[in-house]
Order: sequence, then C-alpha cells, then structure tokens
Amino acid sequence: MTMVRWMCGVKLKDRLPSKKPRQRLGIDDTALVLQQKALRWYGHLLRKDDDWVKKCMEYEVEGPRPRGKPKRTWRQVVGKGLSNWTTAMDRSKWRNLRMDVR
Repeated sequence: MTMVRWMCGVKLKDRLPSKKPRQRLGIDDTALVLQQKALRWYGHLLRKDDDWVKKCMEYEVEGPRPRGKPKRTWRQVVGKGLSNWTTAMDRSKWRNLRMDVR
C-alpha cells in the first residue's frame, strides 16, 4: 500500500481508506488476488490425473478437532463463494468463474 499511496500522492496523514487509491489505480484487493490464485491452483489439481498431491488434498484426518474455533480446511477456504466445481474440466469456463469471484 505504500507504493499505491505514493503513486496517488496520498500521505498517511490524509487518513484516506486504502480502497480509494486502489480504485483510482484499478488494483484489486490483495485478499481477492490470493483467492483467485488459489482457485487457479485448485482447478489445476481437479483436472490432474490421480497422483500423490490430489490424494493428499482429498485425505480426511480422523479424530476430533482441538478445542476452540475449528480450523477451516484448505478446501473450505478455496471453495468460499463457489458452487459449481464441475466447470474446472473446461479451462475457459473455469477461468471466467475464477475471475468473477469478488
């Protein structure tokens, strides 16, 4: 964000929300970019033949979860906001679906 503020001529003293300079420059939120990258990797794994990476991804750990807030699995984090995984086999449709996640 330091570089983004510098490019827009905004100082920290101005107390402008980070969203405003990013919108001015047309830059997406970092969390959104990371989500799209994870979906890109997940689509790659879904299209891949059975190998050890895919087996590890589908492996379910047995036993109770520790006390406190249950940790989300990688699949739950990646799948947030998506309902149709069958489109991963068609790369162009998957790319469009991945880019529409906001």
